[in-house]
Parts: sequence; C-alpha cells; structure tokens
Amino acid sequence: MFGALAGIQLGAVLDLLLATALGMVLLARVNEPRTLWLLRGYLTLVALAWVVQRYANLPLTSKLVDALVMACSLALAILWQGELRRLMELLGTGRLDVLFGSQRGDKLASGSSAVLSEAAGRLSQLRRGGLIVVDLGSDLRPEDFLNPGIALDAQLSADLLLNLFAVDTPLHDGAVLVKGNRILSAGVILPLSRQGLNRYGTRHLAALGITERFDRCLCIVVSEETGTLSMARQGRLERPLTSSRLQELLGESLAQSSKPAAKGGGRSVAMDKAESNP
Repeated sequence: MFGALAGIQLGAVLDLLLATALGMVLLARVNEPRTLWLLRGYLTLVALAWVVQRYANLPLTSKLVDALVMACSLALAILWQGELRRLMELLGTGRLDVLFGSQRGDKLASGSSAVLSEAAGRLSQLRRGGLIVVDLGSDLRPEDFLNPGIALDAQLSADLLLNLFAVDTPLHDGAVLVKGNRILSAGVILPLSRQGLNRYGTRHLAALGITERFDRCLCIVVSEETGTLSMARQGRLERPLTSSRLQELLGESLAQSSKPAAKGGGRSVAMDKAESNP
C-alpha cells in the first residue's frame, strides 16, 4: 500500500516538474512583452484548470475552465501560427540544440533585425535617405573606411537611427555602422564600387563597395528619391524589398553570423590580395 502511494506521489511530482520545465522553456523563448504576458496568462489558466480538476469537486466550474482553456488555445494557435510552425520545424528536423541552447542568440538576432527593419521602413515612408552597415563578423576598423565618422557606441534603436539620418543633422549623408545591438559610429564614408556607375546612386555604390571588400557584412540602403529599400551583401544588391522581407533577410544573416567565422576573419579574397600586394 505504501509502495503504491509513493509511486503515485512520485508520478505527481514528476508530472509537475516536467510541466514546469516546459513552461520555463516556452517563457524563455519569448522576448516580446505583450506575447510574454499572453503566454503567462494562458499558463496560469491551464494551471488553474489542473488544480480545479485534481483537488476540487466543482464539476460545473471545471467544465467552464476547460472550455475557456480550449478557446484560448485556439486563439493563441491563430495568433502564434508562425512561432508554432517554427517549433514544428525544429522538432521535425531534430534541431534541439537550437530549441534549448541558443535562446540568447535568437533573441539578439530577432531584436536587432526588428529594430533595423522598423527604422528602414520608417525612413522609406518619410522618403529620407539612409545607409546602414551591419558588421556580421568582419571586424571592421576605422582604416577600412574613407572616413571613420564619429564614434557613438550607443544602444541600437529605431528612433536614434531616424535622428541620425535627419536631413538637418551633419551625419545624415554618411553611413551608420552597427554591430550586434550597438551603433558603433555614424557619418562613416564608405569606398564606392565601380560596378553599375550609371545605374545606381552614391548610397547604393557605397553599399556595394563595402560588401565587395568584406564578406561578413551587409548594407541596408534607403533611397532618398523613391524610398525604395535595398540590401547589399557580397557585392550584390537585392531590391526592391518590403520591410517584412528585409526583416526576414536580416534575421537569417544575423543568425548565421553567430556561427564560427571562416578563415580570414570575414575579409574578402580581393581585400586580402590587395593588402598583401600594396
């Protein structure tokens, strides 16, 4: 009798521990405040339903709570269909290391890509030119630019980027250098590319020029004339882009940048040859 009772108690403790661990994993992968509040409320409701069913003899209340949990589950499935699809992909491909081991990197990548795409979208709506260099591991140095600009080392934010590219500011004509979630410098003058001289403006040529020399960096370009969004990487220009597509491309590039860099530190072969043969 005591063995059976101990087995039941052990099962209940194990059930509680596994449920708590699953809840903590879900909460750890959410970085948006509103989504976190929704998830906390849903998990609280599920816990309440479990307590009512297990310890209280309240059949009507139990039915009502179960119906409420079911309705909330359907609503969250619609709201979070993208996140649930991503979870299914990770489970189906067996990439549990991504699911459990890289929450911080995923948060940083998704946060930075969201801020950059938001800023680019707002610049596009305002028809305000912009040029943002995102260092993905090239370790860009001041001597890599024609003019290194003004050092800032500020927290990345959409409002700050909009202010830096305001027409009445002295830094709006140059580029902004971003690494991780930090704005390193502004007013940076980039080397120009020789390709497409008759097709592109100065900002697009500058974006192509820096990405030709360094493999592990990319450039976001906002056209002042048309408001068109473009992204340059490895000497190629992708345009036109929507804000959502830009965020998707940025998220992929930032996620890949967390992997070990290839030999050469992200500098292109052409740049290595130029430095070895002055």
